[in-house]
Amino acid sequence: MTDDLKLLSPRDFPVLLREIPDAPKQLYVRGVLPSEGSKWLAVVGSRACTPYGRQVVKHLIEGLKGYPVVIVSGLAYGIDAEAHKAALETGLATVGVPGSGLDWNVLYPKANVNLAREILKADGCLLSEEKPDARTVDYMFPKRNRIMVGLSHATLVVEAKEKSGSLITARLATEYNRDLLVVPGSIFSQESKGTHQFLRLGATAITSPQDLLQALGIIPREGPRSLAELREDLSDSEMRVIEIIASPCSRDALIEALELPITDANVLLSTMEIKGIIVEELGVVRIA
Repeated sequence: MTDDLKLLSPRDFPVLLREIPDAPKQLYVRGVLPSEGSKWLAVVGSRACTPYGRQVVKHLIEGLKGYPVVIVSGLAYGIDAEAHKAALETGLATVGVPGSGLDWNVLYPKANVNLAREILKADGCLLSEEKPDARTVDYMFPKRNRIMVGLSHATLVVEAKEKSGSLITARLATEYNRDLLVVPGSIFSQESKGTHQFLRLGATAITSPQDLLQALGIIPREGPRSLAELREDLSDSEMRVIEIIASPCSRDALIEALELPITDANVLLSTMEIKGIIVEELGVVRIA
């Protein structure tokens, strides 16, 4: 066991994890456990996520910036990795629960070892009940899923096939009496068949960061953010848009003022609308 690995007994676990009926007997931790005063959100989904799934994760987690939320995921390919990356980019604490031990030479998947190191640099942590040198075996994934759900106030499913492993995680959320949140997807996408099953069974649909905050019991800030708050998050081009629409104006007037090629300007504005930074109503563009 390396120097920065610690062994936790049940009395040292986060309170929510101690509540589940099949809590682990011990946990290895690398890094710093985030505050239990925050809302912990498990994010799971397809390893073969679509561009839509990646965009959804980024959009929803970016919308949590500045709120006391911890993102928990499994460090796997796809939605897991996207959730950790979005949390890091947004400045939220994040916890990785891999399906392996925590020694660097066995951490799974190997392709995400650098991501795991970034989580630690940002004062997040890695957790596992497996011995540090334990290489991944299939049975470890359902075991780690219960830890992710057990740690969290709610579980968010973003893209899951009809027989996805994420569905095991979703069922655990209902068994542990934790909130199950689901992002609707395309009716034509195989990656959304599983998520739609849970919507039919009464899971909470999430279509915006505001939905997510409400589900976590967090009251969203009222009114638009100040220019100083916006400046921290925006590119130079996005800040230029914000400066122009300090006094709301038409889209045509905005594009003219930007002095960009029309295609580039439309892509920029569409991206800002998707991110929830600006909104166009009755032909007038304003800060959201």
